[in-house]
Amino acid sequence: MSVPAWLKAMRPEQWSKNALVGAAWFFAKGDHTQTLPEHAALRAGTAIFFFCLMSSAVYLMNDLKDRELDRKHPRKRNRPIASGKVTGQQAILLATLLAALALGGALLIAPALSLVLAGYLILQVAYTFWLKTIPLVDVIVLASGFVLRAYAGAVVIPVPASPWLMLCTFLLAFFLALCKRRHEKSVLSLQEDEARPSLRGIDGKTLDRFIDVIIALNILTYALYSLAPESVEKFGDHRMVLTLPWVVYGLLRYRRQVRKHQKGGQPEKQLFCDPQMILSYLGYLITLWMIFQ
Repeated sequence: MSVPAWLKAMRPEQWSKNALVGAAWFFAKGDHTQTLPEHAALRAGTAIFFFCLMSSAVYLMNDLKDRELDRKHPRKRNRPIASGKVTGQQAILLATLLAALALGGALLIAPALSLVLAGYLILQVAYTFWLKTIPLVDVIVLASGFVLRAYAGAVVIPVPASPWLMLCTFLLAFFLALCKRRHEKSVLSLQEDEARPSLRGIDGKTLDRFIDVIIALNILTYALYSLAPESVEKFGDHRMVLTLPWVVYGLLRYRRQVRKHQKGGQPEKQLFCDPQMILSYLGYLITLWMIFQ
């Protein structure tokens, strides 16, 4: 087996999701009420690395479980495990090694981080072998995985895990996961729809309503967070609300791409390839940087 097949099976293109682990450090940098410990940035970066290892172990496990279904899919059949470039035994060995490295390394850095990673692994095992077949529950589980990423970033520094960060993370991840399901419902054939049991019994209009509700909750929650007394205390004033337009624009832009252009099947590509999406989060980060000065 070639090295590229190993790397492809680990899905490195998905590792960008783990940048969320650094969110707690990023916001803590602008918090006037606390001082970050020495090497906090290095610890956050290490946690991101361990989450990349663990998420790759999960992808291998998921692809191994679904390899027969993936072989019937026009795109997924080219995945290394489904295509046979990576055997089942090799996938098990690699997944075990990656999970062990992630847990062992995290234990040396911060025992609390290893517990979060273990919780993430347990959650993903339950998702792969059971929960992914239950409509809406599968989306909630996916969103919960992102909450664990954000929480991991807080415990490794360590700083208190902000309830606002956890809530905003969950709602944003829930929105992206619903959009992915909406895309699948729109473009998949009946045969492929049967390969995704969680899509059965939910029509596109229902998913559209859910998405619109979650967009509203995202905007409302972030607005409340930016104006909350604890946020004003942390950041010195009410200027966090200046980041709200970027949040609104990014959410509505992504929703338009899903509804009008049938995108959303691969969120990481949409987020990093669409110029207007790039503008939205660059504008957000620049505004935050100016607020934190």
